Amino acid sequence: MDWIRGNTVGRGSSATVSVATSCRSGNIFAAKSVEFFESEMLQREQKLLSTLNSPQIVQYIGDSITMEDNKLMYNLMMEYAPAGTLYDAIRNQRGRLEESVIGQYTYQIVQGLEYLHSSGVVHCDIKGQNILITESGAKIADFGCAKWSDPDASASMPIAGTPMFMAPEVARGEEQGSAADIWALGCTIIEMATGMSPWPNVNSDPLSVLYKIAYSGELPNIPVFLSTEAKDFLSKCLQKDPKSRWTAKQLINHSFVEEFNLSQRQNQKSFTSSPTSILDHRAWTSTEESETMDDIFETKSASLAHRIGGLWLNSRAPNWKWEETWITIRENVEGVKQDNNVGGR
Repeated sequence: MDWIRGNTVGRGSSATVSVATSCRSGNIFAAKSVEFFESEMLQREQKLLSTLNSPQIVQYIGDSITMEDNKLMYNLMMEYAPAGTLYDAIRNQRGRLEESVIGQYTYQIVQGLEYLHSSGVVHCDIKGQNILITESGAKIADFGCAKWSDPDASASMPIAGTPMFMAPEVARGEEQGSAADIWALGCTIIEMATGMSPWPNVNSDPLSVLYKIAYSGELPNIPVFLSTEAKDFLSKCLQKDPKSRWTAKQLINHSFVEEFNLSQRQNQKSFTSSPTSILDHRAWTSTEESETMDDIFETKSASLAHRIGGLWLNSRAPNWKWEETWITIRENVEGVKQDNNVGGR
């Protein structure tokens, strides 16, 4: 497939996301790219994402290996959402969504989570920045932290994700199962309702927030202005004991979201913004950056100060910038993988 790489719309600590156009069909998609010798994590994401097929999951298009500027690049190609992310939608609505919109997006996210969990996948990084808003509704995206729920299959996978959306058991380094996604969903609902982090005062004292999550037993504040149904839904998500949290299958029948169905997506308000991507991490602070926590939770005996301090020090601030260059890529996926015959211009 020949394709044109357009503007860079997202740049993280390793991968770069660009708008891309198929030369044959003219279809636009997103290309998440990294140098091939650093592509192990992106290839793992491709293997997982390529097994998924749901209206509530970002669509996988393919992968490719290209030669660009004398660099061998690995590219993961996915659905592109010009309206951006849920985070963008919140910002565009001046930091707060109407409860009816929150309910509809929540329903769609729960549908996506129910599909993932029933497929044996844990996302591990649910938050507004990882939810795409498309014409057909909200879709879960960015599977860079995702893993199989089977302990044997994910034994080598470290605990990862965004600190302020982590469940208590995850912050303590104990486990990261499907219940952790449900906790993060609750935090995302608070994000939609308030336009703020699920934990207050994070800018002034982020270390204390991490302590609260892991050991204080405190819960994120549930907005008082939400309806009784919304508050009850949140209470089912934000249980300290992961075994007490409702599953996605249970939540999908909760009264807060039961009125929403697939046909109502057609009436969803369309949010417009500058083109963005699934890696548009315009985070609250660097403490919201998705992190691998291997170095933080090395052993159970490590001190609390060392673990929390390590989480803070190892956080990396994003470095996004816009580019106006265009590159035409010509390659054959199978041929490249088998023969390493790559080309570009």
